[in-house]
Amino acid sequence: MTILSAFRKVLPNEDIIFFGDTKNMPYGEKSKEQLIEYSNKAFQFFENRGVKAVVMACNTTSATVYEDLKDKYNFKLYPLIQSVSKIISELNADTIGVFATPATINSHAYKANINKYNPKMSVIEISCPMWVKFVEDNLVNTEIAKVSVREKMQEISAYKPEKIVLGCTHYPYLTEEISKYISRENIINPAEYYAYFIKNDLSNLQLLSNKTEKGSDSFYVSSSPDKFIRAASMFYNVEKCMLIEQ
Repeated sequence: MTILSAFRKVLPNEDIIFFGDTKNMPYGEKSKEQLIEYSNKAFQFFENRGVKAVVMACNTTSATVYEDLKDKYNFKLYPLIQSVSKIISELNADTIGVFATPATINSHAYKANINKYNPKMSVIEISCPMWVKFVEDNLVNTEIAKVSVREKMQEISAYKPEKIVLGCTHYPYLTEEISKYISRENIINPAEYYAYFIKNDLSNLQLLSNKTEKGSDSFYVSSSPDKFIRAASMFYNVEKCMLIEQ
């Protein structure tokens, strides 16, 4: 939803079909084989609906399964990490911190992709396995969440990063707490970079919508649509969500 919110500001006229795999969340501690299975089901759902492009609005799947699946479908595929890393590599910083799920951290996808463009940038990767649960279970303002953020900030502060990338789309929900330890301007939510990258690429491919009216939103999840609507409300207004079997 954090990606969708940024995407809508940049591309207001596109029709969007959103699928949230709420049945199998969180992805951050799943095996690669599981992630490939889940992603294939999601991509087949999109292919059956004839979409022109799919936004992989998940750092974990971008890090672990993009290379395996990128040529299997008939739509343009945009992986999050690979799409934003060049922009991050050009930021005015010698050291960048990355908070992400265990799967993303273990893949070293941010470090590999950023250093591909800027080998001199130091990329410090810190796993935050509980943070998705804090968001999913509405525990962001609890003491356990605040303690976890403080401990992770203390851990990464030892490396003196000038900026910190929120390398999971759930983590922007924790921005208020993280900003107690580092200024907001140095907290990077990749969503905005991602949205502009996609817009420019769709334009170059002549795939941008030529509609002048606002695009439509359709929401689907694999479980608990009511819970999804409540959780999404912090970043987006979801009025209706449909359940599909996955």
